[in-house]
Amino acid sequence: MTADLAVADLSATQAEEELTRLAATLNRANTAYHTEDAPERSDADYDRLKQRNAAIEAAFPELKRPDSPSEAVGAAPAEGFSKVVHDVRMLSLGNAFAEEDVTEFDRSVRSYLGLGADEALAYTAEPKIDGLSLSLRYEKGRLVQAATRGDGTVGENVTANARTIDEIPETLDNAPDLLEVRGEVYMSHADFAALNARQEEAGAKTFANPRNAAAGSLRQLDAEITRARPLRFFAYAWGALSAPLAETQSGAIARLAELGFPTNPLTALCATPQDMLDHYAQIESQRATLGYDIDGVVYKVDRLDLQQRLGFRSTTPRWAIAHKFPAELAWTRLDRIEIQVGRTGALSPVARLDPVTVGGVVVSNATLHNEDYIAGRDAKGAPIREGRDIRDGDWVQVYRAGDVIPKIADVDLSKRPDGSKPYAFPDHCPECGSEAIRAEGDSVRRCTGGLICPAQAVEKLRHFVSRAAFDIEGMGARQVDQFYRDGWIAEPADIFRLHTTHAEALRTREGWGEKSAANLLTAIEERRNIPMNRVIFALGIRHVGEGGANLLARHYSGWTEFVTAMDAAAGREGAAWDELLAIDGVGTVMATELVTAFAQEAERASIDRLAAELQIAPVAAPATAGSPVAGKTVVFTGTLEKMTRAEAKARAEALGAKVSGSVSAKTDLLVAGPGAGSKAKKAAELGIETLDEDGWLDLIAGA
Repeated sequence: MTADLAVADLSATQAEEELTRLAATLNRANTAYHTEDAPERSDADYDRLKQRNAAIEAAFPELKRPDSPSEAVGAAPAEGFSKVVHDVRMLSLGNAFAEEDVTEFDRSVRSYLGLGADEALAYTAEPKIDGLSLSLRYEKGRLVQAATRGDGTVGENVTANARTIDEIPETLDNAPDLLEVRGEVYMSHADFAALNARQEEAGAKTFANPRNAAAGSLRQLDAEITRARPLRFFAYAWGALSAPLAETQSGAIARLAELGFPTNPLTALCATPQDMLDHYAQIESQRATLGYDIDGVVYKVDRLDLQQRLGFRSTTPRWAIAHKFPAELAWTRLDRIEIQVGRTGALSPVARLDPVTVGGVVVSNATLHNEDYIAGRDAKGAPIREGRDIRDGDWVQVYRAGDVIPKIADVDLSKRPDGSKPYAFPDHCPECGSEAIRAEGDSVRRCTGGLICPAQAVEKLRHFVSRAAFDIEGMGARQVDQFYRDGWIAEPADIFRLHTTHAEALRTREGWGEKSAANLLTAIEERRNIPMNRVIFALGIRHVGEGGANLLARHYSGWTEFVTAMDAAAGREGAAWDELLAIDGVGTVMATELVTAFAQEAERASIDRLAAELQIAPVAAPATAGSPVAGKTVVFTGTLEKMTRAEAKARAEALGAKVSGSVSAKTDLLVAGPGAGSKAKKAAELGIETLDEDGWLDLIAGA
């Protein structure tokens, strides 16, 4: 099945299917873990699945989904705490699960930096603590603020609670005037057992595991409750600084220890990937005796100047990775198979299980991928790897490695109930009754109902109000479901008409009132003025993810220009089509879905009705004071010798340039290294300025 294939072995169709599955399961898990402190599964499962999602998107960038979990970090802050905007975003880590992933991490770092295999490159290796991330802000040596990670950009202000943790210093000597120390709040096994014993004796709720206990304790609205909980802290990173701590990661950690912060004694400096793997094995062998939970080992490039050069992807640093420990298995009974219909009409089978604990987490659902996986045979009847003849009532083995909703790893045929029949996958949509068709070469069956299918309509509306889209405060999935069911909203534009169509009904609706209704309507009004990238992402066009929406919004100067370009490119030929494809990061699949969406009469009418309700703002360019390439379109070709292509592209974009993949009349500058071919020739024909790599570096020097 696609879930078991290596990324390199996936076809485009299989990659799309896998990204659909990954997005549904990852996004569903974020709130449970980060906001509610009640994860459905372990960090290892979640992070492993997220790593696979990122790898597929890297291999198939044109397939990146609008609701891609690769653009998310954590979840929105919980209600009850004031919000803190992090000066430096708190990002998550990419993951490794096998030795070859670690060696690939080293190879990719060297490739990005242009380092040879024999050149020295040191890494730190430290245990990955299974707790709650916390950022501590010190000004002139005094603790002034403590905040949780939240969604990476905005966290919860838990300063009063953090002050009750003995291992967090109130004051620092000889520290930079501004210092944000980042680390993990956790609870030891012994303290966790004692806490649960006290909770049980008092008739109060007990905790499922130390991570939940630590997170729940830190998020108490009453700091005195937090004070009574035995919380601990490990420091391992930093955010905003007024002066550097050191020149290396290891040196900075040593400096944090000198300042009085607990740092993990198992942190080591490694000279090679094999050293990293050896230290991983050593830590794993001690895991059961450490007295606190860890779920892997984190590797970081030691030199901080190299970390700065490597920079970040959208949600993860290029200079660090988490090597996770293996997952677990459990057996339980499959009660029934149900079909869920997604935003794109995909019919996704889900196994409803008798609840079973796997690695400390209660599991009651498992993904079944598609009809071939359930049948154990492909469309032509041939057996498929990892496929099973799965039926209602079967005794199944649940495998949690890499799945937020786990998968079925095996079936115990000896326990199959008498009279069991093969599962008949539906050929009509269970939501609207429309025919469900499986296109040739596709493993997914899709509902053909389109806009008449309530499941698709509701999912599109849920996506529209999601955090990375319009993010309307007070309107989430529950409100969308209610308003759609009552006929108040059928398309996005209807949301912006609620103040005239159903304002009075909202005020008198059960569970609502004058204040709550007014708050929602105000929140909707506040989102009428919105950046163009959010609008493009919110449309939910297949293969246009948050990253793709940002690319498009930066390339086209405004909504009118964007729509005009999509209309002009509808025939998939000509200058407008070529310009669309020339945007670095936009492939044929994404471009086709874009122009198709704008060309379809019903969808285009819905988009136009929405646009009429909004004031769509152009995306602000990066701060590029003194940049000689701000606003210019730059193309790189040939071999760069002093920096990698990826590094050059990132630098150009940071300076406000648009990076294109092809030369056209709109190109302002071509940077040509050795081996430049047709692009250099075309640039010469068009009279476009051309620089070699040294000329490029001279141009941007000091910018």
